[in-house]
Amino acid sequence: MDLSEAKRRLSARKKRKRVGRGTGSGSGKTSGRGHKGARSRSGWSSRGMTGGAVPFWRRLPKRGFSNAPFKTEYSVVNVGRLDVFPDGACIGPRQLREAGVVKQTAPGGIKVLGDGELTRSLTVRAHAFSEGAVCKIEAAGGTVEVIEPPGAPQRNKMRTAERQVE
Repeated sequence: MDLSEAKRRLSARKKRKRVGRGTGSGSGKTSGRGHKGARSRSGWSSRGMTGGAVPFWRRLPKRGFSNAPFKTEYSVVNVGRLDVFPDGACIGPRQLREAGVVKQTAPGGIKVLGDGELTRSLTVRAHAFSEGAVCKIEAAGGTVEVIEPPGAPQRNKMRTAERQVE
């Protein structure tokens, strides 16, 4: 065997194409992107693009009802997290935020769920409670108070009362 018979070992990985390295490389000047047009620009993406055809998601019929715009979103607190408060304390949304149990109150308010154990008797004021949470709070000797939600979001604030009458 001599050097003329030596062959390069096959690599497991294909070498990447280095573009923009001069005309001799075969991928210089426009770097294989052609001339002008959206495909030649940086940031071009083909997502949702189907040539001249109407995109697939627009071809499908839109049917049924979605409750998503009317869904009530709560900031969730588990009963086990309430053990940080002293015995006999009255806990509301403000106290939960100050203690760092809730970072921000959701549009629907705060909902207390029944995960964890509670050893102290507390008065808990929140916008909603699960059945398990009510049982655990009352079993520990505490009380539950349901308060009004923060306020329903107003729909279409741009319309005035005069326009709605017409």
